[in-house]
Amino acid sequence: MANFKLLINGRQHNVDTIPERSLLSVLRDDLDLTGAKYGCGEGQCGACTVLLDGAPARSCLTPVQAATGRTITSIEGIASGDKLHPLQQAFMDVDAMQCGYCTPGMIMSGVALLRRKPDATDADIRQALQGNICRCGTYPRIIEAVRRAAVAAKQVKGTHHG
Repeated sequence: MANFKLLINGRQHNVDTIPERSLLSVLRDDLDLTGAKYGCGEGQCGACTVLLDGAPARSCLTPVQAATGRTITSIEGIASGDKLHPLQQAFMDVDAMQCGYCTPGMIMSGVALLRRKPDATDADIRQALQGNICRCGTYPRIIEAVRRAAVAAKQVKGTHHG
């Protein structure tokens, strides 16, 4: 057992655990941050996606030791108070979720894309979400949600002067 200091959603957390334990299990079981889901446990489905230093990462494969000293953002950390992140809102607006199991991972991959490439094309969106599986098949609505969030972000950016 060792103590790990983790910066998650802007808050410092101390966790006593073994270094090889997955970040996903620490988030869910120790810190009650249950947005990231356990899907396949092999990093193939994307349900467990979080951001590590702004890049999408599969928390089921990430040892807690590898997350130490990095900025971790989970789905719980992207809203601003009571205001949903634009991509969360867009998912609701276009009804992009059916069962909702893939939604947190899809949103986190989409957030990373839009931060990196705010003018993302549909091809960019499809590529960024390629590692996220939706068992319900709502891909057209998911792509529409990411597209809408990108447009909304541009509109907000355009209203600021200076």
